[in-house]
Amino acid sequence: MVKLRLRRTGAKKQPSYRLVASESTCAPKGKFIEILGHYNPRTEPPTIVFKEEKVIDWISKGAQPSPPVLRLLKRIGTWEKIKGK
Repeated sequence: MVKLRLRRTGAKKQPSYRLVASESTCAPKGKFIEILGHYNPRTEPPTIVFKEEKVIDWISKGAQPSPPVLRLLKRIGTWEKIKGK
């Protein structure tokens, strides 16, 4: 099964994250299928940039978002678009 999850990047004590589609059996820092966006919690306000069309496409194909990704999708309003279909 494919999961949408955050992959940590950035220097020590300066996290930023990439939203990636990866196989659920792969390690969080392991292989991934596609990069779908990025998230930086250290800016004010936090920077959330997702490729909305690709995220919707992956979820329509059966990909499951992780709990942190689901919270971010709800925050930016993409989750309402998905559930509206």
